[in-house]
Amino acid sequence: MGIIERIHQRVDAFVWGADAERLQPLQQGVQSVMRLALVIGQDLSRGELSLRAMSLVYTTLLSVVPLLAVSFSVLKGFGVHNQLEPLLLNLVLPLGEQGKKLVAEIVGFVDNMRVGVLGAVGMSLLIYTVVSLMQKIEQSLNFIWHISGKRSIAQRFSEYLSVLLIGPVLVFSALGLTGSLMHTELMETLTTVWVLDAVIRYTGALLPYALVICAFTFIYVFVPFTRVRLGSALLGGAVAGLLWESVGWGFAAFVANSGKYTAIYSGFAIVILSMIWLYLSWLILLIGAAIAFYHQHPEYQTPASGRETLSSREFERLTLLAMIEIGRRHMLGQEPWTISGLTVYLAARATDIEAAVAALSTRKLIVATAAADPGYVPARTLERIMVYEVLEAIRNFPVTAHRLAPHPATVRAVDELLARIDGYLATRIDQQDLSSLIEHLTTAELAETASSPATPPLPAESRQHRGADDGSNQSRTP
Repeated sequence: MGIIERIHQRVDAFVWGADAERLQPLQQGVQSVMRLALVIGQDLSRGELSLRAMSLVYTTLLSVVPLLAVSFSVLKGFGVHNQLEPLLLNLVLPLGEQGKKLVAEIVGFVDNMRVGVLGAVGMSLLIYTVVSLMQKIEQSLNFIWHISGKRSIAQRFSEYLSVLLIGPVLVFSALGLTGSLMHTELMETLTTVWVLDAVIRYTGALLPYALVICAFTFIYVFVPFTRVRLGSALLGGAVAGLLWESVGWGFAAFVANSGKYTAIYSGFAIVILSMIWLYLSWLILLIGAAIAFYHQHPEYQTPASGRETLSSREFERLTLLAMIEIGRRHMLGQEPWTISGLTVYLAARATDIEAAVAALSTRKLIVATAAADPGYVPARTLERIMVYEVLEAIRNFPVTAHRLAPHPATVRAVDELLARIDGYLATRIDQQDLSSLIEHLTTAELAETASSPATPPLPAESRQHRGADDGSNQSRTP
């Protein structure tokens, strides 16, 4: 075995095999960083993030002028529209002189687009184009967060437009106040003290980084159709912000030495370079979103992380567990389980819990509450829910649109065999309802804990509320 293979085995054993609880704090931190880096690398190697970034580049090229036109119209009403061009110059700073030409062209397009004379149809198309860009970003982040749901049409227009109309005003107002504050007499007086002068200069140098990190963090909190913890979003925003600034430096150096590309592509060089920078920017945003996701859901950090599906047996086990826990909590008169709570309590993936809940909801075995983060309760009394009904819901989910065409003997024989299996299962467990099953399992759990004095039993109330407390900031189910 070569040296590289031995190093790989040792690293793999440390990252995936070592028990984090037995490691020193420093070793735990190194292990967490290495796991995060490896799963992000796996996602990048699959090419899905790259494809999403390229799709966003195409959408951006179609939407950038309408987006700026809407923002320009709002900013003009507040008298701060002149600050739009400096902001764009900062965004395309890595493009150098080519970026200044590009911004001049874009601002010229925006100036020529008179929103007031577009009419109702033109204005509607303008808003639709802007909302489509936001929807595309949401779809990409929902893909990273393993979320199948999406905002309703009303939510898209209300939430997206509120951010697009109010956000630029708040940003430019903050920038204006910061600039004014830096030129006050008080600040000039403070700069005469050498210690405070150094602090002010370093703060001014770090301010662009802070603004970029805040922008990324806001996107990670607001855009995904799920509840993102602020700590996870801030981590993803910090990494994405620093990566964006660092890549910007490297790309600026590349552009400065890209005279050959200008000679080859002539006037198209600026278009190609701008598309490359757009692609890198979107890819960095998606990488930061993936970091936030894996930090909030460490259960997805596995050697083969991805979108693996459960086997039919595992899905059957998980769904039956979910039904039992939903029924047990209802029987005890406690708060209904949410998907986020069940995800933590059963140590499962949110997507798998969503599928289990969907299977039970489809067969009308459970119903959702009307809360913003809905809980789930049995659709009827537990005595009227038979265990076999739960198994039927599992076996018939998901229902696909494709059906086998009628075929001679083979299909009929298989159907008859499955019917006999169903009949056998029905006769064996049809008389057991969910209530009696929960009572039996609860009695068995109490007997098991009583016979194990070395392991103190966990109070029922604590056991039931643990998932809800830990999952309060997890995914929000649409």
